[in-house]
Amino acid sequence: MSLALWALVGVVVSGMLLRMPIGFSMLMAGVAYLIVKGQDLGLVAEQVSNGLYNSYVLLAVPLFVFAANIMNAGTVSERIFDFCRILVGRMRGGLAQVDILVSVIFSGMSGSAIADAAGPGLVTIKQMLKKPEYSPGFAGAVVVASATLGPIIPPSIPMVIYALVSGASVGALFLGGVVPGVCMTILMMCVVHVIARKRNMPREDPIPLREWPNIVFRGALPLSMPIVLLGGIYSGAFTPTEAAAVAALHALVLAAFVFRALSWRAFGAVVLESTRASAVITIILAGSFVLNYAFTSEGVPQAMAAWVDSLGLSRLQFLFMVNALFLILGCFLDVSVLLLVFVPMLLPAAKLLGVDLVHFGVLVVLNMMIGLIHPPFGMLLFVIKALTGIPIGAMMREGWMFLVMLLLLLVAITVFPDIVLWLPRTMGYGTAAPTG
Repeated sequence: MSLALWALVGVVVSGMLLRMPIGFSMLMAGVAYLIVKGQDLGLVAEQVSNGLYNSYVLLAVPLFVFAANIMNAGTVSERIFDFCRILVGRMRGGLAQVDILVSVIFSGMSGSAIADAAGPGLVTIKQMLKKPEYSPGFAGAVVVASATLGPIIPPSIPMVIYALVSGASVGALFLGGVVPGVCMTILMMCVVHVIARKRNMPREDPIPLREWPNIVFRGALPLSMPIVLLGGIYSGAFTPTEAAAVAALHALVLAAFVFRALSWRAFGAVVLESTRASAVITIILAGSFVLNYAFTSEGVPQAMAAWVDSLGLSRLQFLFMVNALFLILGCFLDVSVLLLVFVPMLLPAAKLLGVDLVHFGVLVVLNMMIGLIHPPFGMLLFVIKALTGIPIGAMMREGWMFLVMLLLLLVAITVFPDIVLWLPRTMGYGTAAPTG
């Protein structure tokens, strides 16, 4: 490592230890690199401008954020919750099963794990805590686990960011997440069923048939969003980026004009929160562009590929190494940082070994979702604690079965790429067969 690269790493680590926002730490590290390297500091502005303004796909990120916040501010979560009670409420541990199904539906609208936990998740936690059979730790653990479905089932904000750095097709990535998302859903519902039977958790009271038409009607319009989005993308009516704009408009029309559940004050709060969240992501993006320039100048991705090649790793061994790396880094770093800084360093090695980029992308995103729920710094655990006051320790004790289930699914997807690639290939996206 050159002195300039040591300076970059030192500034990033120092910023993290001082609890500086990671985006600012990355920008300062890039400036430090250029100073030590003796290069023009104007390269910072050049890299940021080129990265942000030449990436059409990036427009999808703030639009999906806005759509999710609109839905959480309106009555969409409650309407979906009531609809799902009809479908799975009569199962043992009905409210927990309802939460998982709600997350599946909401995942088809928002693409964000945090939005899922803070919106529908909060609704179901409040319902579960009204009944003594559901402990606070269990309620929190179910919501935290089910929120990981958000970025796996399309659309997905992390997959959009991965497509930016890898060049993979957004449409193929979205399709690649469908089968793993279905597997996650089934496994989570099985875990809840096992726990519910063991603890004799209650079934929900049956909803009278005369109320079904009204509940279905109330839930039909929100349920139409995933159909509109995915149908539009795969029919060729609009691109994934344009789909994000459609999602935002669809959510706004429903919440403001159809449901009349969005006041001007609430709309202002939504715009403010969406702007704040988008600004955080943009600053991280800006920092990552500068860091990636430094890493590319120093030949770090190529050195990583040469190192992996020298180890004589097979494709499968490399993927397990990537899993271990991201499971560890996921304890400490934000999803955006992992996608924008570490994934580009690993992509040359993945290509060298013939790893399909769609398979690699879904695998990486699943790793990061597991990182959001496992100790010591799982972001979703802290979100639910902040919203409900449920202790993190209680959620960890109740959620270990969900974590084991996700790890087993991760192993299965690593060993059997067709779990991810079957649907994109069937739909004609032409992902290459993995070799090596």
